[in-house]
Amino acid sequence: MNARVDIFASSPDIARKWLGFSTEIAGSLEQELVELVKIRASQINNCANCLNMHTAEARRAGESEQRIYLLSAWREAPCYSERERAALAWTDALTRISEASVEQDTYDELARHFSPEEQVKLTMMINVINGWNRIAIGFKMWFEPAAAA
Repeated sequence: MNARVDIFASSPDIARKWLGFSTEIAGSLEQELVELVKIRASQINNCANCLNMHTAEARRAGESEQRIYLLSAWREAPCYSERERAALAWTDALTRISEASVEQDTYDELARHFSPEEQVKLTMMINVINGWNRIAIGFKMWFEPAAAA
């Protein structure tokens, strides 16, 4: 698959700023949680590029195969913490916002496990990965983890 556009060659200033913001937000929360959120949003959006990238990054960060494989069924899987569940529910709600409004109980659970500052950071992270999903799908981007290593 060939990319339609290389965003870093076509608009380097904007692409670098987007990448910089993405990296800053990703570094503001625990890495394992960030990777789970990135994978989950990418599952919902059917972004093969981001699934490929973030499952590899999650493994490098020490995430287990079991937790990566079960992420699509996180509500039924007992291997996620309450904090992770709150983040995943928030990810699902914001990623699927066109399908339904964000329920108060989803926010209440988020607020039980995340400070207001962390809520903003998590919400920004969810927006960033949804943005990357759209960029990757629209421009047919492909990241090969082995080549990047």
